Amino acid sequence: MSVGVNTETVAAAGPGRHRRPGDKGTGRARGVLRRPGTWLSLAWITVVVLGSLFASVLAPHDPLDQDLRSIYQGPSGTYWLGTDSLGRDVLSRLMHGGALSLLGSGEAVLVALLIGIPFGLLAGYRGGWADAVISRIAEALMALPVIIILLAVVAVYGRGFAVSMGALGVIFSAAIIRLVRATTAAVRSELYVDAARVSGLRAPRIVVRHVLPNVIAPVLIQSSLTLGTALLIQSGLGFLGLGPQPPAPNWGAGIAEAATAINQDAWLMVPTGGVLVLTVLAFNFLGDALRDAAPAGRGAAATGRFFGHRALPADSDAAEPADDGVLLRVRGLVVSFPEDGGGDQPVVDGVGFDVRPGETVGLVGESGCGKTVTALSVLGLVPGAGHVAEGRILFDGADLARMPEKRLAAYRGKRIGYIAQEPMTALDPCFTIGSQLVEPLRRHRGLDRARARARAVELLGLVGIPRPEQICRAYPHQLSGGMAQRAAIALALTGEPDLLIADEPTTALDVTVQAEILDLLRSLQAELGMAMILVTHDLGVVADICDRAVVMYAGQVVEEGTVDQIFTAALHPYTRALLRSTPEREATAGPLPAIEGTVPLPRDWPAGCRFAARCAYATEACSAAPVPMLVRDPAPGGPRAARCIRADSWKAVDHERAAGAV
Repeated sequence: MSVGVNTETVAAAGPGRHRRPGDKGTGRARGVLRRPGTWLSLAWITVVVLGSLFASVLAPHDPLDQDLRSIYQGPSGTYWLGTDSLGRDVLSRLMHGGALSLLGSGEAVLVALLIGIPFGLLAGYRGGWADAVISRIAEALMALPVIIILLAVVAVYGRGFAVSMGALGVIFSAAIIRLVRATTAAVRSELYVDAARVSGLRAPRIVVRHVLPNVIAPVLIQSSLTLGTALLIQSGLGFLGLGPQPPAPNWGAGIAEAATAINQDAWLMVPTGGVLVLTVLAFNFLGDALRDAAPAGRGAAATGRFFGHRALPADSDAAEPADDGVLLRVRGLVVSFPEDGGGDQPVVDGVGFDVRPGETVGLVGESGCGKTVTALSVLGLVPGAGHVAEGRILFDGADLARMPEKRLAAYRGKRIGYIAQEPMTALDPCFTIGSQLVEPLRRHRGLDRARARARAVELLGLVGIPRPEQICRAYPHQLSGGMAQRAAIALALTGEPDLLIADEPTTALDVTVQAEILDLLRSLQAELGMAMILVTHDLGVVADICDRAVVMYAGQVVEEGTVDQIFTAALHPYTRALLRSTPEREATAGPLPAIEGTVPLPRDWPAGCRFAARCAYATEACSAAPVPMLVRDPAPGGPRAARCIRADSWKAVDHERAAGAV
């Protein structure tokens, strides 16, 4: 006998999102609930459960009373479902036996959930060796022959269903582990989980508050299917005579008795077998209904994102005092990702820049230049299997690159805040805006719930949200894009950080709202005195809010300077090309000039200047060897530097005259 719990049906439901009134998931659920089959299944299960649990009160006869004058009697007013070979009431025995069958099946499911949920969460959220070990154990459990294991358990511990159903639950836990692991791996890549991490929340709280609610729906579906399977297996044991000793009633023994008397009384098989068949079908139909009502989720394969931190060797962990008033100093940063064929491929190569208190530094460049990976490296949240391979990230004298995850988590949210690019997905749809603000406030500021709630309202008012008390009670899907971005900014401010990292915070917003968000960031910075790193590809945003600009291309910094220096006398051809492609600068000059070609992939980086293939000024010397950063003016306010062999001889007027060639 081979028994397997079908997880494909459950997995098709995806991560179980808690939907709120007004979304598509609610309409789907209502449609499922209107199906007659759903109500019939619920009604049958309710009747069976109530009739079994309250059999001592509701059963018309004692299940052990015998009337030898009424053996094999059909349905009648006295015996509604007839009698068996000893004249016992079939209905009463079914009701009393149902309690044992349902409780035993429930025990198996409960054991499976108690084992499967925590281990599945651990494997799916942590990954790595924990995932490998737990997954191998689950696979071993699924490979066990169920009936042989149960026969061995009965031989050792006797015919009681309690031990055998517990053992069955252990075997069933493998399916729950795999389901929860897959769902958790999908949910952990959602941006609202990233937002919780950068808010400084610890992993156990993130799992309980933000991951577990999304696991509940697929687990409920799996549980309904597992109940039916456990009921069949338990009845099979009773059929083989491995259940409670006669004359104690159980469904399996009743079916066995009906099978032996099939020639004397064929009717006896109808109620005893029919109740089992209908109950199993009802559980399975209910599982299908739950699957249809659940929204389709986005798997981990679709997003491919998981943030982790791998500290550099501790032997280089020498804290340095902050010098020259620098809050954040990045030097020689190399971020690598593993390749399929083995080895690591750098995607950020030798990046360095400084951020001073109260200063706004813009990381500028086309998509694929390494801006976001560089910013996330500061938080120790490099996506996927990437990691900081070399370099130093000195924040207030402490090297974050060599800091273990537990210590680094204390900086996130409290010392370093983060604003995600997509606010609507950075906010957890399962919780109100207020609850998502209260959680980090209590974590970082040590406030009680009432004071944290009051502070959450203050923060929403601070970021310019009207009626903050009402917004506190709203869910993310009830907010517009601009309102959601303001709420995400408020979330980043809960720890009152010294440094705020904003990853393209205005990309998904219209022009009017973009201006409002930039004004808000500027006013918050002036009021709170925090420094800011702004990741963007929009030079207009850089001109509007930044003090200094760091231009990146193909994983390297190619130019650095004040905003005024960058816009009036750029030293690198790539920076000049970006400036000419800005609509505001060429609004009346006809079609905008575009930079021909694309940013090379990391595996295609040339040995020399990485912009040479797209640069009209490139010579053989540009491709001969790597080009270092040439510092023109190491001013106190920050260096003026460019990665170009002509950086020390460029003249702004000559560059403008020849710009049309790029």
